[in-house]
Amino acid sequence: MAKKVLMLVGDYVEDYEVMVPFQMLQMVGLDTHCACPNKRAGEFVKTAIHDFEGDQTYSEKRGHNFMLNCTFEDIKPESFDALVLPGGRAPEYIRLDNRVIEIVKHFSQSKKPIAAICHGPQILVAADAVEGYELTAYPALKPDIVRAGGKWVDPNQTFSNACVDRNLVTAPAWPAHPEWIRKFLEVLDVKISL
Repeated sequence: MAKKVLMLVGDYVEDYEVMVPFQMLQMVGLDTHCACPNKRAGEFVKTAIHDFEGDQTYSEKRGHNFMLNCTFEDIKPESFDALVLPGGRAPEYIRLDNRVIEIVKHFSQSKKPIAAICHGPQILVAADAVEGYELTAYPALKPDIVRAGGKWVDPNQTFSNACVDRNLVTAPAWPAHPEWIRKFLEVLDVKISL
């Protein structure tokens, strides 16, 4: 039986950070469900494309529409083996949804694997799920993570690494996908035979 993975998203989730992990997790045979507060399976979220073009921060452009395959109200967190929190603009407002926080707390307190990238750790901070953990994120989140009791791991602004601490796998942004997903699969104990 395939392991079940839940992804929590919202409008203006980062395009690559939802589409690429969703497809990669399905590709390796994981039963991957993507949900958004106040939306049903078959509905869409709009995505944003964040890029690193030499400015002081990322640039943002309108991305694609991403179709949800799970109805938020139907989520039973105990039926999932792992959680993925993509970045983009969505984490800043879906963390205000009490049910999102309850779901994240379930995964955190149960020590189930959690993968968060870019601004995804904003949700972990809101759910009191970073204290005592080493993690990374988009560099602007460093003060939030430190104030919440997490230990900041400096991505050296290379955007090409990932951090693992027990059940938590984090990365600074989408260029880290290969390492971030590989480490998440290791934490999930998913073996890929070549």
